[in-house]
Amino acid sequence: MTTLFISDLHLDAERPQVTDLFGRFLREEARRADALYILGDLFEAWVGDDDPSETGDFVARELSALASGGVPVFFIRGNRDFLLGETYARRAGMAIMPDPVVVMLYGQPTLLMHGDTLCTDDVAYQQFRSQVRNPAWQQQFLSQPLAARVAFAQQARAASKAHQAGLQDKGAMETITDVAPVTVETTLSRFGITRLIHGHTHRPAIHDLDVDGRAHQRIVLGDWYDQGSVLRVDADGVKLEAL
Repeated sequence: MTTLFISDLHLDAERPQVTDLFGRFLREEARRADALYILGDLFEAWVGDDDPSETGDFVARELSALASGGVPVFFIRGNRDFLLGETYARRAGMAIMPDPVVVMLYGQPTLLMHGDTLCTDDVAYQQFRSQVRNPAWQQQFLSQPLAARVAFAQQARAASKAHQAGLQDKGAMETITDVAPVTVETTLSRFGITRLIHGHTHRPAIHDLDVDGRAHQRIVLGDWYDQGSVLRVDADGVKLEAL
């Protein structure tokens, strides 16, 4: 059997073909899996569990059907859907996990993260993250009318694009928005785990590292903007492929 990992699907109404691809993935390959892990940014934006979006309804139905069929679904919040709460998780039949978290995969402990906390060179983003992950900020934000929250999300997306464009103009996009190697090494050393799986950076790859004189592996999941990306893990190893 196989455990599946995906992240950075960024599902929304503007890209229905990707939502359809995700639905087929859940009804076909995922039905045969031991478990499915979604490591953040399942949605392009999430402004609260009370948002009656068709995309959210579709995803909840499909994930719930998968879980009801005996395949556990686990979710780590990303930088786009950090407000996804227990109400929606129950609808979707998935369990929200902390970030980071250590799980046992076929006898090997593995560290799972969304990955944004590894990008410590992007100081502006880390400051924004610290603000919006504050429980007091989230409580105040979620108390606003839905229309106001949607408007904020649109403004935040525009600001993010402008920030990335600025980095691109400075020639710093590739380094600033990727993980900081020192942060990766510090994180692996702190947990004492030799395998890390994360998303966020949209740079799918399997990296072999030497940390504290030991062999480590950092696996980066791909995004679903142009094609689906899935990591398959079983007792024999790992395989990272496009759908």
